[in-house]
Amino acid sequence: MKENFVRVEPVALFPTPSGCAVFLGDGKKEILFYIDPSIGASIQAVLNDDQPPRPLSHDFFGQTLKALGGKVTRMVIVNVEDEVFFAQLRIEAENETMAKKVIEIDCRPSDAIAMTIRFGAPMYVLKEVWENLRDMSETLQELAQQEGFEDLQDPRSES
Repeated sequence: MKENFVRVEPVALFPTPSGCAVFLGDGKKEILFYIDPSIGASIQAVLNDDQPPRPLSHDFFGQTLKALGGKVTRMVIVNVEDEVFFAQLRIEAENETMAKKVIEIDCRPSDAIAMTIRFGAPMYVLKEVWENLRDMSETLQELAQQEGFEDLQDPRSES
């Protein structure tokens, strides 16, 4: 099954005038999409190990899942149409009142990333989708130079 997926990691998040640019990569190629600035801030907070004074929406949902015996086990970007990315978040739950339950929920990749990093779960892109996406490594390097980041090996070191 894993051969149908390409494992990716967050490489960088950059603020833009209208949101946040997210780069995901597999070590050979980076892809780019844009998200709402508040979700970008939520993702960046976790990557930086920052604790907000009050739980953010993704924290609240994650705490609720844990209380119900659930956890996020992966996210997969499953499609791209007209530069709009589509993802699925896989949740597994098991508690004293039910047998093990596995569900996959359609969601925005930004929300899926925000939840996945909170649970330490892997991120994937369907292989056929990945192969049709343009490599944005040069764009990433240009943005990194503009923002003063010469080395982007660890997104946790950026703010």
